[in-house]
Amino acid sequence: MSSDVRFIDFKSDKQPTWCPGCGDFGTMNGMMKGLAETGNHPDDTFVVAGIGCSGKIGTYMHSYALHGVHGRALPVGIGAKLANPELEVMVAGGDGDGYSIGAGHFVHAVRRNVDMSYVVMDNRIYGLTKGQASPTSREDFETATSPEGTSMPPVNPLALALSAGATFIAQSFSSDSQRHTEIVKEAIEHDGFGFVNVYSPCVTFNDVDTYDYFRDSIVDLGETDHDRHDKDAAREKVVEADTEYTGVIYQDENSVPWEKREGVDENMADIPEGAPEGAMDLVREFY
Repeated sequence: MSSDVRFIDFKSDKQPTWCPGCGDFGTMNGMMKGLAETGNHPDDTFVVAGIGCSGKIGTYMHSYALHGVHGRALPVGIGAKLANPELEVMVAGGDGDGYSIGAGHFVHAVRRNVDMSYVVMDNRIYGLTKGQASPTSREDFETATSPEGTSMPPVNPLALALSAGATFIAQSFSSDSQRHTEIVKEAIEHDGFGFVNVYSPCVTFNDVDTYDYFRDSIVDLGETDHDRHDKDAAREKVVEADTEYTGVIYQDENSVPWEKREGVDENMADIPEGAPEGAMDLVREFY
């Protein structure tokens, strides 16, 4: 950890190719600020992303990074954290990446409770593939491939996380820079799996869940008497699907990360001297 790290230290020299106005700009800025303000250094940070508009975020952030395959970012992040517990691991994804093909990994990552953070850019549409309905799209959301709506209720990621045993559940809005950064910081500092679902509007393909819609609809739990440590109160909030809440919805004060519980505290990333003969040749076969 370092107190000398600045936000710009996490910015790479690659320019994002997102559409002008995309919510992912604000989401990423909050991630970089959150990492810097918690004293993490790019050299000790590993960012993993999957597929979709969020997939290239590791290219735009200056740190160790991996652009994984669709829905598989979480197991990669978990593997990296367990191999080297000294790393600050942050996984980034989208609603399509994380709540469709990646939903199974999401549930089990929540259950395992490894000390890492997961930031999901939820724009309620598939943006990269040009505007199909995503798992979090409204039931009546009309697209070129679902002209009469999806005919399915949207996935509720907060309820999914709570039912799987999450120890930190939060939601933020990419346009509210200060509040979004505060929430990401809390997820990073949480002892366990810190999950943040971010309202990150798509300005090109979603003309329903817009910046104006969220500004008019959001209720910040930080401005209410909500008790984040009360699981019953959290359950009431996550099932209120008609209310767009932001803030920390639930946090388990007694959370113990998986690696601490299981005694996984040594760096296994380095192959020591005297490794089995031919070990490196075996590794090279995969590259």
